[in-house]
Amino acid sequence: MRIHALHKLYQQRLSQCTRPFLARGGRIERCTNCMLLPHLCICELKKTVSTNSAFLLLMYDDEILKPSNTGRLIADLIPDTYAFIWSRTQPDAQLLTLLNNPQWQPIIIFPSEYTTPDRVISTYQKPENNKRPLFILFDGSWAQAKKMFRKSPYLNSFPVLSFSPETISRYLVRKAVKDNQLATAEVAGRALDFIGETDNARVMDLLFETFKENYLLGKERKQLPEDAAQYRLAELLKD
Repeated sequence: MRIHALHKLYQQRLSQCTRPFLARGGRIERCTNCMLLPHLCICELKKTVSTNSAFLLLMYDDEILKPSNTGRLIADLIPDTYAFIWSRTQPDAQLLTLLNNPQWQPIIIFPSEYTTPDRVISTYQKPENNKRPLFILFDGSWAQAKKMFRKSPYLNSFPVLSFSPETISRYLVRKAVKDNQLATAEVAGRALDFIGETDNARVMDLLFETFKENYLLGKERKQLPEDAAQYRLAELLKD
C-alpha cells in the first residue's frame, strides 16, 4: 500500500481543521487509507497500473475529508495522480506549474452544455509531440463542481471532454442531483476508455464497485457476501 497525493492532501487538510470534522459516518473507526471499516479494508488489494494517462483532482474545500469520496481510488490505481484544494483567487503555485509542464496535455472533463462548442472534444488523437493526457476532474458536489468550472480562469484555454453515459450512476453512497451524474472514480474509468485503455478502465470500474459495496456494507454493519466485488477484484489483479 503506497502513500499517494490524496493521502497527503487528506493529512494536510486535516491539520488545518480547528474542530473535529463531522461528516456523516465521520465518528466511525476506519482505515485511514481506504476509509472503510477495518474488516472491510481493501488496501492490500490495491496496486498501480501501467498507463499513459495522468489525473488532476481539484477538490472543493473539505471534500478530501469525506470518507465517501472516490477520488482517492484514482490515485490508488494511476501512478501520476495529483490533487489540490481548489481556490478561485489563489491557485496553488505547484498546480499552475503542473498545468504548464510541456509533458502534459490537460483535458477537462465536464458536461459540454456548460462550455462553448469550440472547446469540446469527442475523439482522442495522440498528440504528435508525445504529450500525455492529464485529465482534470472537479471533485465535490454538483453545485461545487459547476462553481469550480466557471470560476477557474487558469483553466479556460484547455479542451473539454464530455461524457453522456447511457446508464444511471452506480454510486449509491451519495445521491446525485441528476441520474446521469457519475462519481469521480466512475468518470476516471470513462476517461481511460476514451484513450483506449480498456483493461485499465475495467480495473478502475471494479475498484469503484468494490469500494461502493464495502462502504455500504459497513453502513449496514454487514459482512462480505460470497459474491462480493472484492473477490472479483482480487482475481483480476492476480497478475
